Amino acid sequence: MGKKYSILLVEDDASLGYLLTEYLRMKDFDIIWEKEPAKVIDLIQNNRFDLAILDVMMVRVDGFTLAANISKEYPSLPFIFLTARSLKVDVLKGFSLGALDYLKKPIDEEELVVRILSLLDRLKRSSGHIDENSIFNIGMYRLNSSTQELFFESKVVHLTSRESELLKYLASHPNELCEHKGILETLWGNNDYFNRKSLNVFVTHLRKYLAQDPTIKIENVHGRGFILKTNLGEK
Repeated sequence: MGKKYSILLVEDDASLGYLLTEYLRMKDFDIIWEKEPAKVIDLIQNNRFDLAILDVMMVRVDGFTLAANISKEYPSLPFIFLTARSLKVDVLKGFSLGALDYLKKPIDEEELVVRILSLLDRLKRSSGHIDENSIFNIGMYRLNSSTQELFFESKVVHLTSRESELLKYLASHPNELCEHKGILETLWGNNDYFNRKSLNVFVTHLRKYLAQDPTIKIENVHGRGFILKTNLGEK
């Protein structure tokens, strides 16, 4: 597998937590399993993780609340949900919180490993270019995609992994149509209904972040994709 990835598993079901921990270790992942959501932030502070796997239906703190706390404190840590809740509203809420994937129980362990490796592989490829390739000037903003920071004057917004990936993709093709299919297959790995809904959520986030500069705009081309328009109003 090459690099030994470090995984944080947050699961309060003892049987499932043990099963997944042993299986992922057998597949050469470095994994820490935590049953108590209240201990997770301290764990992230004291360890380096490549990915967090969060159960949604936990007794003391639900996974959605935990994910929001993680995103606030450690926006660069990517996470996925593992849950029995499969209603559309739950899936969309999971993606709106920044999840890279939403896996439904019961899940086949081999499928879980394939999905984890696919996600981490895409993250590695998307963050593989540093220095000049990680800095993008977007109107009055500056994006550092390697640190996932968006600067405007003296202010800085710490983006999530997905927000940074998406803005980098759009900024790499200024004033060009970025089709839904191309964005989703590059960043999400799959052009399906839930991922398209998730894409729309993240575009909304980026529009809010970029609202201070009237010379730039993320325009929706109905049924086709998005255009990051720059130099609006300039002659």
